[in-house]
Amino acid sequence: MSAGSVDPVKIVECPRDAWQGLPQIIPTQVKASYLRALVEAGFRHIDAVSFVSPQHVRQMADSEAVLEAFFASQPSGTEAPEMIGIVVNEKGMERALAAPGVTTLGYPYSISAYFRRANANMSRAESRTLVEKLKKATKEAGRGLVVYVSMAFGNPYEEPWGPEIVEDTLIWLKDVGVRTISLADTVGTATPEAVGKLYSAVKDCVAGIELGVHLHSRQEGIAAKVMAAYNAGCRRFDSALTGLGGCPFAGDELVGNIATETVVRTLRAHGIDSGLELSALAPALAQAAEIGDRYAHA
Repeated sequence: MSAGSVDPVKIVECPRDAWQGLPQIIPTQVKASYLRALVEAGFRHIDAVSFVSPQHVRQMADSEAVLEAFFASQPSGTEAPEMIGIVVNEKGMERALAAPGVTTLGYPYSISAYFRRANANMSRAESRTLVEKLKKATKEAGRGLVVYVSMAFGNPYEEPWGPEIVEDTLIWLKDVGVRTISLADTVGTATPEAVGKLYSAVKDCVAGIELGVHLHSRQEGIAAKVMAAYNAGCRRFDSALTGLGGCPFAGDELVGNIATETVVRTLRAHGIDSGLELSALAPALAQAAEIGDRYAHA
């Protein structure tokens, strides 16, 4: 598929991923204000919070309060965005289902045994059982479910990896009933060639599934990775304004999320509609930069 195609893409803004590893706690009202700025900038899909142990991710201890503050200030009659809440266990699932405004639950399913233990302390069987419970619970509650395939593009742990392992996981998720999946370059080591090659190799095995990418990258690699994924057929991108964040369990503080403004600019340069206008992002970008300056240093 050529870069000249005008098929629109979906951008999922990820403040949760941008914030979770910051050393200083961002006040609840600051988070809620930022979520409002994102909606005003035009974002309709937001990876907003996670429901995890405060002992491991202190920044997300106030997720329910953040959502309450956000929705309390939403003008009546305005359409609420898709709000994604990340969970890593059954307790988190229960919290997410009870939280105000969470429309979609997200679960990081790792194909790396080492990372699965570090991130969620689960075996492969336990993780798969949780996915099955998540699918059942979200269906009954009328919520969405997105599963992130962590370490989809490889890992630094000297474990077996290959497209066939990713494909096996995708087929299993499809069989369980998961309809939205995101391939995650958790440690940010994938080259543009590797991104395009893997996406091309596995996309046909999950035809009919919304298959996106959640890439981490240094700034200089973003444009090439985005276009490699797009040209391979990807139309769903996770990103974060200013490129802040990344996985706190992955180890490289220099590798953050792909910067939303760079994604939008890159797509625009190729005539591709992202659904977002760079000029409209300015206020939220300013807030993102301020949060980074104020809370990113211990």
